[in-house]
Amino acid sequence: MRLDEATCRERLAGARHAHLATTGADAQPHVVPVTLALMGDDLVTAVDQKPKSTHRLRRLANIADNPRVTVLADRYDDDWTRLWWVRADGLARLDHDGPAFDTALEALAERYPQYRDDPPRGPVVRVRIERWTVWTYADTGT
Repeated sequence: MRLDEATCRERLAGARHAHLATTGADAQPHVVPVTLALMGDDLVTAVDQKPKSTHRLRRLANIADNPRVTVLADRYDDDWTRLWWVRADGLARLDHDGPAFDTALEALAERYPQYRDDPPRGPVVRVRIERWTVWTYADTGT
């Protein structure tokens, strides 16, 4: 079942996490879970202080090579009539500082209490959403 863009936005904005998919010059897909905030036509996420295996993150290198990304949020339920997913495709850029960086961190801190005392140090990944795709088993409003 297809849903309108407003419903896509509502479901993505309400998701507590999503998955960011990138590809670099090697054309190999790379997917990571992310926290997110929706700001108009932009989705923002940031590199935070949670432990990582390296500080040279592949998602950042991939975005530098190829800014086309996909963000996917979904709901799974054993009652399959409640299943849905929404995908936002767009162009990503990295913000390292400045007003856009600060505004993105404020939006993330508003959604995630963990970021209020220890905001991400960045960079911020800002995705300008160009296309929405959604699937739902049934338009149940959940």
